[in-house]
Amino acid sequence: MNDYEKAQRTIVVSVGESVRVLREFQELSQNELADLTGIPQSTISAIENDRIQLGVERAKVLARALACHPAVFLFPGWDIEQESAA
Repeated sequence: MNDYEKAQRTIVVSVGESVRVLREFQELSQNELADLTGIPQSTISAIENDRIQLGVERAKVLARALACHPAVFLFPGWDIEQESAA
């Protein structure tokens, strides 16, 4: 079992891409997500296109609507093993 190599991360996903992927995975339009969250569709579009920062409160609201933990949006690409080695 010791002769394997851990897969390397090949892409970095932005906060906006994370929101878009989770929204699309749940087959929601931006308008439907806006209805669920109370966040205007134009703001959701700006978040998904990384034109504005998400912020903690919006991350919480989106996480509830998309059934994930807010850390998915607040810490994209965070690697616990790298942090532990620092």
